[in-house]
Amino acid sequence: MDNAPSPLAALAWLADAGVCEATGETPVDRFAAPAAVPNFSPPKPATRMLPQAAGDKPATAGTGAGPLAKSARTLAELKAALEAFDGCALKRTAQNTVFADGNPASRIMFIGEAPGADEDRIGTPFVGRAGRLLDKMLAAAGLDRDKVYITNVLNWRPPANREPSPDEAAACLPFLRRHIELVDPNLIVLLGAVASRHVMGVSEGIMKLRGRWLEYRLGDRMVPTMPTMHPAYLLRQPSHKKLAWRDLLAIQDHIINYRLLERRDQVR
Repeated sequence: MDNAPSPLAALAWLADAGVCEATGETPVDRFAAPAAVPNFSPPKPATRMLPQAAGDKPATAGTGAGPLAKSARTLAELKAALEAFDGCALKRTAQNTVFADGNPASRIMFIGEAPGADEDRIGTPFVGRAGRLLDKMLAAAGLDRDKVYITNVLNWRPPANREPSPDEAAACLPFLRRHIELVDPNLIVLLGAVASRHVMGVSEGIMKLRGRWLEYRLGDRMVPTMPTMHPAYLLRQPSHKKLAWRDLLAIQDHIINYRLLERRDQVR
């Protein structure tokens, strides 16, 4: 006698269990024989030292991004340098140069991937749906935009919000490196795999990186850096918000332990 449930009964059971979306286009036979288990490689150490040369590679010959970025002595000069820079093709399709938001005197720096449609239209990072979720994440950690500083790896929106190409990211990286130097943070939070890859020079996916303290070399010191999931990813995968919450708790503990919300003597 066949005791297997009917497809309708199985679907009802899944709905009662809280399943709200499919995770793949192709059905999976859970009763099939398991595939061979691949060799396991232990994870790499949690703390990494950034290869400084990774951000100095120009997108194309003759762009002059590195010298132009280095010449900026203030954030205002860096923004002006970006607006005068023509070495990234994304600028030609974008409406605005999206520079930063928040408090430039903050010790806490959030770095995302690239502007979306709302950000491109308004000229401010994280103002769309993902931005509203980021604001809620900040509030959960006792923060807001007056207490942190927010920017992106790229300052111009890729068409259709696609992932930036290596050349596009490389064109913007000298400006981002200088941006970090001028802000001089004591904590960096990387939002998503793209930010983690280009800022830290790592290749692992965000699910392997998240929740692990890394280190970014800034001059002669190392800055604690936490990769976590991008708010846009959490909008697509809300079940992973619990993981982001764990990351936020670790960030909150670090902020409290090192008193990072105390005011600086002067704005950098």
